[in-house]
Amino acid sequence: MHGLSLLRRADADVTPGRPARMKALSRAGQVEPGPLGQYSRPGMEPLEQIAQRLSTERRVRALAEAGSARTPNAWAGSVPTLLSFERGLIRPGTEFPLRETEAGVVRLRFPYESLEVWQDWPLLQTSGSLGLLAQCRPIYDPSGSLGSVQRTLQSLTLPQRADFRAGLIEQAETRLAAAQHLLGPAASSGSGPAAQLLVLADVRRLAVECLYPALLSWRHLWAAGGPDGGVRLPHVWRAQVGLAFPRAVNRLDQLYGFGGEREARRVLLATRGLNLVQAEKRARLAAQVGYFDGAVRFVRDAAAQLWRGDLERWAYLSSARQDKLVTLLGAQTSPLGPVAAELGRELIEDVRVGR
Repeated sequence: MHGLSLLRRADADVTPGRPARMKALSRAGQVEPGPLGQYSRPGMEPLEQIAQRLSTERRVRALAEAGSARTPNAWAGSVPTLLSFERGLIRPGTEFPLRETEAGVVRLRFPYESLEVWQDWPLLQTSGSLGLLAQCRPIYDPSGSLGSVQRTLQSLTLPQRADFRAGLIEQAETRLAAAQHLLGPAASSGSGPAAQLLVLADVRRLAVECLYPALLSWRHLWAAGGPDGGVRLPHVWRAQVGLAFPRAVNRLDQLYGFGGEREARRVLLATRGLNLVQAEKRARLAAQVGYFDGAVRFVRDAAAQLWRGDLERWAYLSSARQDKLVTLLGAQTSPLGPVAAELGRELIEDVRVGR
C-alpha cells in the first residue's frame, strides 16, 4: 500500500450517546475503528502503522511524510520520515525538531504552536525548515494549518522571493567576512594551513546553507529537506538548477574538489579512526549506487564540523592525522584560504544576479 488510505482519527467533537468514529484521510470514506491491534493491518508499512497510531492521539495535530522514501526518487539510502506537529512539546531550551526513530522510521517532532505562527511569512522564513515544510506530503491535517503553510510557500510573489534571497546573500556576506578574518593581514598571499582549511570549510558551509537556497529562489524551489537529502546534495543541485545557472553550480562543485569514483574511494578510506562511523556508512551506501560526489560532499562537511578543533590546532597534530584530514577535506583538489574566499565572493555575485 503506497498511501495512507487507512489512516483514521477519532472525531474531536463526539456527542453523548454517539460512538466515536474515525475519519478516513483518503477516498475510502469513514470506517469504524477496529480493535487494539488495528495499527498492524496486513500489508501496512511501518510508517503507515505509526502514522495511524499517532493520528488517534489528541496532542498530534498534523502529520506529513517527508524525504524521498516511497516516491519516484527513492533510492537504497532513502529513510522513511514522518513529521508530526504536536501540542505540549515546548520546553525551555528545547531545540526543534526533536528526532526519534521507531521501526526504521525517523520521526521529526515540531510544536503545533510553531505551525500556527508560521502562517505569517516573515516568521515562516526564519523557521530553518522551509525545505521540509515545502516538500513534505501531508497525510493528516484536520485544521488545514500545514496545507496553509505550504500554500504560502507556493504562492510567494517575486518581491517576496527577492527579499528572501537578499537576506540569504547578506548572511553569506557576513559569514564570508568572518572567514576572511581568519586569514589575517596575509590574506592576499595566503596564511598557515590551519587558517586556509578553516576558510575553505566556512565558505563551503555558507555556500550550502545560504547561497544554494538563495539560488533556488530564482526558480521558486526549495532546498532538499529530510534525513536523506544531504548525501545526494550535489546531484540534487545539478538537477534543480544546473541548466539554468551553470556558473553558480560550477562554483559550488569547485568548492568541494570532486573527483568521481576515485576521489570517493580515497575519502572513504581516510575516514577510518576519525569517529565518522555514521557519515561513512551513509556515504559508502551513496557511493555503492553511484552518488560519488554526494558521498564526498557529505564526508567533507561532516569531517569539517566534527574536527574543527583539530583544524584550529593543526600544528600540534601528528603527520598521520594531518594527512587523513587533508584527504577528507580535499585540500589537494579544492581552493584553499584566499582562493576559496574569492570563489565564495564570485558565487555570491552569481547568485545575486542569477548567473
